[in-house]
Amino acid sequence: MTEEIGVQASSGNVFADLSLENADELLVKAELARRISSIITTQQMTQIEAAEALGIDQPKISALINGKLAGFSTARLFRFLNALGRDVEIVVKPKSHAQAQTRVVAS
Repeated sequence: MTEEIGVQASSGNVFADLSLENADELLVKAELARRISSIITTQQMTQIEAAEALGIDQPKISALINGKLAGFSTARLFRFLNALGRDVEIVVKPKSHAQAQTRVVAS
């Protein structure tokens, strides 16, 4: 009684795959939040220390780390990265091939 499960290849953006509005923006915000969380972890900061460094309260740090990003704009996430000692660079260039969506690269 094994039921076969259909598999569909991802577009590269899980938010688009789920047909969510503003999928590109959601993907960018998720990647920025992942980077912020990684920096906080790497620097062994507590949530309280991170909140102080970013000028927000601890519950907002918790929300950010847990991917609850509704209250965070992309610009605000950029400012958080700056506050954590990171430069943010936005590059606009011609598409390399038939790529039809926004791509986020974090290094």
